[in-house]
Amino acid sequence: MTPPSAATADSKGRLLVIGATGFIGRFMAEASTESGRPTYVLVRPGSCFSPTKADAVKSLKEKGAIVVEGLMNDTDLMEKILKEHKIEIVISVVGGKAIMDQIALVEAIRAVGTVKRFLPSEFGHDIDRAGPVEPGLQMYIEKRKIRRMIEEYRVPYTYICCNSVASWPYYDNTHPSEVLPPLDQFQIYGDGSVKAGSDIGKFTVKVADDVRTLNTSVHFRPACNLYNMNELATLWEKKIGRTLPRVTISEGDLLDIAACNPPNDIPRSIVASFTHDIFIKGCQTNFMIDGPNDVEVGDLYPEETFRTLDECFNDFAVMMKKPMVFCSK
Repeated sequence: MTPPSAATADSKGRLLVIGATGFIGRFMAEASTESGRPTYVLVRPGSCFSPTKADAVKSLKEKGAIVVEGLMNDTDLMEKILKEHKIEIVISVVGGKAIMDQIALVEAIRAVGTVKRFLPSEFGHDIDRAGPVEPGLQMYIEKRKIRRMIEEYRVPYTYICCNSVASWPYYDNTHPSEVLPPLDQFQIYGDGSVKAGSDIGKFTVKVADDVRTLNTSVHFRPACNLYNMNELATLWEKKIGRTLPRVTISEGDLLDIAACNPPNDIPRSIVASFTHDIFIKGCQTNFMIDGPNDVEVGDLYPEETFRTLDECFNDFAVMMKKPMVFCSK
C-alpha cells in the first residue's frame, strides 16, 4: 500500500501508557516523553513496593512521565482518569492474563468519547492472519475479541504488528530481553528457510497520532531485518569468528513441545507454538501488505532508518566478551 501524502499530525496530545514498567512498555513511555508530549503511566496501586517496579517508575518519573495509580479493569476509575487528565491517546502494553482486562478499558474509552486513538496490546504478529497451534492460539483468540470490540464500538484505533522484537528466537522459557545468541550450537527450526523480522517505541509513538494510521494495522517488516534462521546463524558466526554446529528442531519436535503445557507464566509450550507459526508456517511473511487497512511502517516514514540486526549482533558480541562476575553468599 502506498500511503497518502498527508503529514503526521502536529499536535502532541496527552498520552497514557498502560503496562509502562514492562519490557516493551518501557520503550513506549520513554519514547513518548522524549517526543515532548505529556506522558502518563498507569501503575497498579502499591507498585512502588516492588523493587523492580519502583526502579522503573522512578526512571520514568525522572524522564518526565506523570504516574497515575489505578487498575485497568476498573471501568469507572478509568473513565475518571481519562476525563481528569484529558487523555487523547491510550497505548496498552499489558500481556498474559491481563489481556481481557482491556474490555473494561475499551468500555471506558467508549464512554468518555474523547480519546482520539487507542493502541491495544498487540505488538507481535497480525493476530487475524497468524494461526498458531494451542496453547498459543488462545492468546490470539483473546486479542481478537478485543479487536472486534474496538471495531464494534467504533473506537479509533491503530494495531501495531511488529513481529519479533530484537530477541534471539528460542522456544524455551526465557524472556526475550535475557536471551543471547548461542556459543555452542544453533537450533534451526525446520529447514531454516522461513524468514522472520529497538525502534518499536519510537515508531509506535510516531504513528499514534498520524492521520494516515487511523483504523489501520501498521506492520513492521523492514527489508534490512528480514532474515531466516540459516541467515541469522551465518551472521552470528561472522561476529564470533567461528562456525557452530547446527541442530535441527523439526516441525514435529515443536508440535510435541507445544502439546505439553507445564503450569508456568510463559510455558515452553506457548513459545513453541509461536515458534512453529513463525519458522514453519511463516506467519510473519506469508501475506502481502496491500489492503486498504494495512501499511508498512517503512512506507510511512521512508526518511527514518531502522536499527539493523547486524548492529544488534555487534552489541551481543560485546556483551559476551564481558567477564562473568560471581557473587558468594
